[in-house]
Amino acid sequence: MCSDLNRCVWAKSELAILYHDQEWGVPCHDDRILFEFLVLEGAQSGLSWETVLCKREHYRKVFDGFEPAVVAGYDESKIASLLRDPGIIRNRKKVQAAVSNAEAFLEVQQKFGSFDAYLWRFVDGRPVQHHRKSYKEIPPFDESSIALGRDLKQRGFRFVGPTICYAFMQAVGMVNDHTVDCFRYPILVE
Repeated sequence: MCSDLNRCVWAKSELAILYHDQEWGVPCHDDRILFEFLVLEGAQSGLSWETVLCKREHYRKVFDGFEPAVVAGYDESKIASLLRDPGIIRNRKKVQAAVSNAEAFLEVQQKFGSFDAYLWRFVDGRPVQHHRKSYKEIPPFDESSIALGRDLKQRGFRFVGPTICYAFMQAVGMVNDHTVDCFRYPILVE
């Protein structure tokens, strides 16, 4: 991790810099990782992404590596156990949403062959390349995140509003919102 590189302004802590430099905005087509980001972005709602990053490894452990089929099978006992765990964000609605979203995720996989095939249709199969000069130019949501959120809700997903969906789309590389002066920007431009 090089400190003299120009990065997006939000990448300040060591953990955020590592995430920024290695993951944020990189196109992802792995269903398990897509499910992980869906759960984590929902958990982040109302909190900072830094909070989630600090808890991410523990989330991976207690959410069984974010295997959707396993998470979909969580019963009330498992949910109660998760709600007692200080290593995650202990919000009942968010934890329950992770379980019901896993069920909906499996249904989408069955219908479309993969969650990836379903998801990337919202950007015509290619990352949307923005050319933002400043972090202030980045909107909290856009038309595609509104459409994605609406469709996910119709399929039974929760914690998938347009802002959460836009952050999810940025995280999994559906949208390249690295500013043009960031060293990652040209790497991720197709």
